[in-house]
Amino acid sequence: MIEIIPNWHPIFVHFTVALLSSSVLFFLLSRVDPAAARRERWLTLGQWNLWLGVAISLLTVGAGIYAFNTVDHDTPSHEAMIEHRNWALPTFVYFLAMAVWAWRDARRTLGVSTVFVAAMVLGAGLLMSTAWHGAELVYRHGLGVMSLPKVEGEGHAHEHAGGGEHAHAAPSGAAPATMTLDAGAPHPHDEDGHGHDAAESAPMQDTPVEILDEHDDGHDHSH
Repeated sequence: MIEIIPNWHPIFVHFTVALLSSSVLFFLLSRVDPAAARRERWLTLGQWNLWLGVAISLLTVGAGIYAFNTVDHDTPSHEAMIEHRNWALPTFVYFLAMAVWAWRDARRTLGVSTVFVAAMVLGAGLLMSTAWHGAELVYRHGLGVMSLPKVEGEGHAHEHAGGGEHAHAAPSGAAPATMTLDAGAPHPHDEDGHGHDAAESAPMQDTPVEILDEHDDGHDHSH
């Protein structure tokens, strides 16, 4: 089998969410569509999407359990994984029960009831909450990714092997970076021990600055 990083769970879960959420929509349409012929088609679509969604969810849950036991994580992400699992397993059992309910109604050639549609809408809420917690694992905790990008400041330039430079632009709407200088803070020094001019490290101040020139005769003159 082709190796997928971290595993096949992120692939299967998209089919689960798409099929089950679509089934909820089709069951709703089978109740509200004024055309009787279309209501029958919506009902068929809803049933098959529900059954296929539950079938592929068997693979989704299996891959999810494997990911739970193999993906590298820390303590905060482990707690988030447990919360996602605690939503995912009951949601799967819920839709499995709904699939059995729909199968029994189909065998008896019964139409979809209002209670069944309401239960499917409730299942959609469980599904969305489960999916949201799963997305938190990736986009908030970084689980299952090979590397995370390094955050760099405005205008941070890199010199590439070809001799060119590439500067990163500031994000849209971000405030420009500024440098401040404390009045009593020492200036940074170069390796040769000489200090940098304050004008190179901070913006000019309106407050007049007294500069003392020290001459060879030992007297200080203020300007």
